[in-house]
Amino acid sequence: MKDSWSLVRIQSLLFMAFLTLACCSLADVAIAQDELDAELGVPAAPPDAAPVADAGAPGQAPATSEEDTGPKAPSNLLAWTFQALGISYTVIFFALSITLLTLIVMNLLAARQDNICPPDLVEGVEQQLAENNPQGAAELVRTDDSFLGQVVAAGLSKLDRGHSHAVEAMQEVGEEETMKMEHNLSYMALIGNISPMIGLFGTVQGMISAFRTIATSGTTPKPGELAMDISTALFTTLAGLAVAIPAIAVYNILRNRVQRLTLQVGVTSEELIEQFEG
Repeated sequence: MKDSWSLVRIQSLLFMAFLTLACCSLADVAIAQDELDAELGVPAAPPDAAPVADAGAPGQAPATSEEDTGPKAPSNLLAWTFQALGISYTVIFFALSITLLTLIVMNLLAARQDNICPPDLVEGVEQQLAENNPQGAAELVRTDDSFLGQVVAAGLSKLDRGHSHAVEAMQEVGEEETMKMEHNLSYMALIGNISPMIGLFGTVQGMISAFRTIATSGTTPKPGELAMDISTALFTTLAGLAVAIPAIAVYNILRNRVQRLTLQVGVTSEELIEQFEG
């Protein structure tokens, strides 16, 4: 029940993150459209009304103002990253990172040896059976919440009906518990798959914004304006890959560990049931 509520919170967080991205993207489109309308509605200044630049002293190059080059990117790389991503992509990638970190910690704790196939339980059951105390061994199994304990407890409940029924009950419980663990792991794979897609979405959006600046500019566009649009395209791709690479790597590592421990549970549970039958 606790794992179910954790997954519900994770799903809610992902939904809120996507909703925030959609709302912010729509707001950016609306603002861009307003700016475009304002630019198209302002008449161009006549050529003879252009201000005469101060030539200054002979041999001295005229000073270049910020209006000629566009807005400058901040010198701090972190501030430049936040400015290029904007509030929408910053929120979405931050939410994905926190969700991924939560999933990694939760699955690392769930994939421990003590939670899946604890050696102490196996030693305790074998010791009780060696002392000819099957009731004590069965009590140890029923009070244990590990993967192995639940599988063996299911087999013990059907052992009076025969070995085949006990094995079938253990297989059903084992498949159910394995599905739960793989279900929790699949959320990391989901984040690893959608993060590059969000980065690609930002890349396309940034390039569209850059080409829109070129198309709507009456003259050569300012380098600063194109630089920020291209920075948005590149930084969103970088952020998407930065989230996706560890997500896919940890997912594959934990999946292999879960499969190995699950196989160990199957072998150990059958050995314990045979000892109970003996």
